[in-house]
Amino acid sequence: MQLYTKRGDYGNTNLIGQRTIPKDNIRVETYGTLDELNSLIGVIVSQMDEEDNRLKSELIDLQHLLFDCGTDLATFDGERPYKVKKEAVEWIEEQIDVYAEEPPIIEKFVIPGGHPVASLLHLARTVTRRAEHLIVTLNREEKINTVVAIFVNRLSDYLFALARIVNHRKGVAEPLYERGGKVFHPELKKEQLPKTHY
Repeated sequence: MQLYTKRGDYGNTNLIGQRTIPKDNIRVETYGTLDELNSLIGVIVSQMDEEDNRLKSELIDLQHLLFDCGTDLATFDGERPYKVKKEAVEWIEEQIDVYAEEPPIIEKFVIPGGHPVASLLHLARTVTRRAEHLIVTLNREEKINTVVAIFVNRLSDYLFALARIVNHRKGVAEPLYERGGKVFHPELKKEQLPKTHY
């Protein structure tokens, strides 16, 4: 199987449906950033222990969803049915809500770090935010599957929650930002707290 096609030698690439656009087009940068994120998730999975098998399986499922997101972003609106549906958003919201309940309540911002896997999850969270910003720009210029934008927005919160879970389960203290006051208020009931992933 030949891996190179030479079609991109002049700075262009083909999208799904064979439309040709420049490689520095915002659409290509956007789904390319999701590919970068997917690769980072693969690194994280490779660094997890057997005791993390459930989380590993979940992250592998996430990799497939990220590939679906990239496929949708590489597809012009109306050219073919989109892959990512609202069920993906509902799934990730459910996971966030479950994972948010397990670690101890915090009152300060978390500094990325702790266990190596948690640190990598924080790195993945920041790549997710960069991808989200690109999606916002792309959506301003062209019509896209807006469910992808919502899913990626939730994804950064999911990765934050997962990083906290890993530190908690590994017995590693989370580094906290010490130069500010309280930013979370545990005395408030859950329904009074801002819904940060909505």
